[in-house]
Amino acid sequence: MTAAKVPIHYIHLIAEELEAKGLDSRQWLTRNNLTPEQLLNMSLHVDFSVYRNLMADAFALTGDPAFSLSIGSRMAQSTHGLLGYATLNCGTLRETIEVLTRFIGLRTGVIGVSYREEGENVLVVIDELHALGDVRRTVLEGGLLSIKSLLDFALAGRPQAISVAMALSRPAYAEQASQAFRCEVLYDQAWSGFILPRALLDVPLRRNDPKTYRETLKICQQELEKQVADQSLSQRVRQLLLSRADAFPSLETSARHFYLTPRTLHRRLLEEGHSYREILEEVRRGLALAHLRAGRLSIQEIAYSLGYHDIANFRRAFKRWEGVPPSALQALPPAPDAQPAA
Repeated sequence: MTAAKVPIHYIHLIAEELEAKGLDSRQWLTRNNLTPEQLLNMSLHVDFSVYRNLMADAFALTGDPAFSLSIGSRMAQSTHGLLGYATLNCGTLRETIEVLTRFIGLRTGVIGVSYREEGENVLVVIDELHALGDVRRTVLEGGLLSIKSLLDFALAGRPQAISVAMALSRPAYAEQASQAFRCEVLYDQAWSGFILPRALLDVPLRRNDPKTYRETLKICQQELEKQVADQSLSQRVRQLLLSRADAFPSLETSARHFYLTPRTLHRRLLEEGHSYREILEEVRRGLALAHLRAGRLSIQEIAYSLGYHDIANFRRAFKRWEGVPPSALQALPPAPDAQPAA
């Protein structure tokens, strides 16, 4: 499976923050096999494993548990390239959210964005597309804070209408986080993202430039098509399943998403050494482990969330995956901020 990539610009931001704290970013880069000159190559992307090592090292250097908030605060619209430029010219908040949903992959393959309307609210959900390991909190906090800045700009003076949800435990610096987000932050949630009033979705935004918006969307779409062409189909199917984890699409529905027939999708996955059922099992397994380690849902709730209407079927599947029943892991102490396995 192709490794997730992170634009070098985000590493540049970490280096800037280290320097602001009086630390030597050159030594930090050298220890992780990068050079300051590489930070100037804005077309460069690094594997997520490299980013994870860099971030873990930066945390160790600073000793600051809220370091991710400092990084997220540096991520204004201009740091997001075409994606940020497109959001600047949206006509409504709905368009802003749809741009994020469609094109977040231009900036990172680590998280995705989806949204749904529920009653009087809109839920903008941050989907974890890869196992984030020991930098999960960092990625989620920094990513949420970065996207929050885009939403605040779109709302133009109405940021208090947003609440932030985090599938993370409440940290010691929760008050500092609330000040950074400038809104209510809800911890220990089943998902991460934003809660917004549905009434704001289609209110016209003052900064809209329809012509620029259309032109930017075309460029974003072209860049996304280039990027997608470089991904394996099995990786794209996995990302689709993770982004629809609340209701996994069938093989037929997934095929329509990729403009393929079910037979063609099946054949092409086999050519890559995978099958749709195998990928679905992998996703379910990772999510099941994450839920059990988080300790927030009962086994029955986990089974139902993964599409098992018979809890006995889930237990059999889990024992096939792990060699033990789910209750064996449920009995263990919850792991802090657990996430899906790779």
